Amino acid sequence: MPTALLIVDHGSKREAANKMLEEVAVILRRQRPDLIVQIAHMELAEPTIAQGFEACVREGATEVIVHPYMLSPGRHAAQDIPVMASEAAKTHPGVKWRCTKPLGLHDKLGEVILERAGLSLSPEPQSKPV
Repeated sequence: MPTALLIVDHGSKREAANKMLEEVAVILRRQRPDLIVQIAHMELAEPTIAQGFEACVREGATEVIVHPYMLSPGRHAAQDIPVMASEAAKTHPGVKWRCTKPLGLHDKLGEVILERAGLSLSPEPQSKPV
């Protein structure tokens, strides 16, 4: 059963922000070349969720996993994206789909924040006064 991962962000009027999601897809494709990976924006830019879902099916997906690329389980991740995905799935009745939780809390996010801040995962040992 070919599986697709549809990564969905909010979408932005700034093209650079939307391009970043494309780079996330490149990373995921490199890490899992067996997956169909597509992107979509909830609003403000294309591809839309319906267009992204269609692209997954066009590549042969029989299952689409929709992932809200958001930190918090707010209204968009918990309600809007699942509803939009459900609408998109209606045009592909033979395709299974599900929506994941957003990024949320995860230890690896702490690692990324520390890296961005230029800090190590382990504190530097404190030197003892002489």
